[in-house]
Amino acid sequence: MLHLPNYKTTWDAKSTTPVHAMLSVDGSANEERLRASGAYTARMVSAALDLRPTDRVLELGCGVGRIGHELAPHVAHWEGADISANMLKVARERLAKFGNVGLTELTRSDLKALPDAGFDKAYSIAVFIHMDKEDFYLYLEDLARVLKPGGLAFFDTWNTSHPVGWRRFAAELNPFRGVDPTERKDVARNQFSNPEEVKSFLDHAGFDIVELFTDSPWVQAVAMRRGGGDLEAERRRVRAGASRIAYSPLWTELFDYSIRSQIEGTMTLTEALEAMQDDSRGEEIPMFRAAFLDVWRHNVETWGPVPEHLARS
Repeated sequence: MLHLPNYKTTWDAKSTTPVHAMLSVDGSANEERLRASGAYTARMVSAALDLRPTDRVLELGCGVGRIGHELAPHVAHWEGADISANMLKVARERLAKFGNVGLTELTRSDLKALPDAGFDKAYSIAVFIHMDKEDFYLYLEDLARVLKPGGLAFFDTWNTSHPVGWRRFAAELNPFRGVDPTERKDVARNQFSNPEEVKSFLDHAGFDIVELFTDSPWVQAVAMRRGGGDLEAERRRVRAGASRIAYSPLWTELFDYSIRSQIEGTMTLTEALEAMQDDSRGEEIPMFRAAFLDVWRHNVETWGPVPEHLARS
């Protein structure tokens, strides 16, 4: 476990090179992989938030601009906020061609650098999963502040109410058995939630829930800042577009293979990769396979070489 003092030093340490920054974001090790996974997630974000060309959009925890690269051309302004200067350095290079992009380096767990009611939409993907509960909630309060009344937010977090989400949690418990209680746990460790907690946090932070998607290892929340907008109309829209927002059963299946092979050891790496060969099953297959291969190749000293017959990306 890392024992660095805060989020900033931890994420800067994980992103000392562009490749390490990409791997820390989603397991991608090159621009092609990053673009593919970014496009997949950007479609999900766009559907959840009903993004429009006139929107000012904020991403909390933008990393290297994986999603922002895909969304910026389709909105009036895209702002990426992140606590890691190293991540933002990569994002700045990747997004330099866009004239409607801003990047904000956070100094602590708040959005004080951003104005009240300055954004129409906001989102945060795979970020709250690495935060202490207090920071998770305080960021939700700040997201409500920087959104216009009626503005929409979309985010995700781990879901221990789903069996695969619980197994991911259970798989990460062992390092904490018998740990020295005087030591600070890794501040970037995976932290877990459930739908009831997310509902409570959103309510107290000043949001009305549009929809929660919970049939995957993630709680995915679409919410509206109170004080404006047509809540019922947004609920109808989001429910009608659920198949474009919620993680699919295939996504959950593939994610489970990664847990079983890379964390639990109840499935071999080769078996998991063999299960990711039939691209006709859905677009998630080549995306997961490419990320799986990238991670394996960066752990070859521990895991051994990738079998030649499975080395295609």
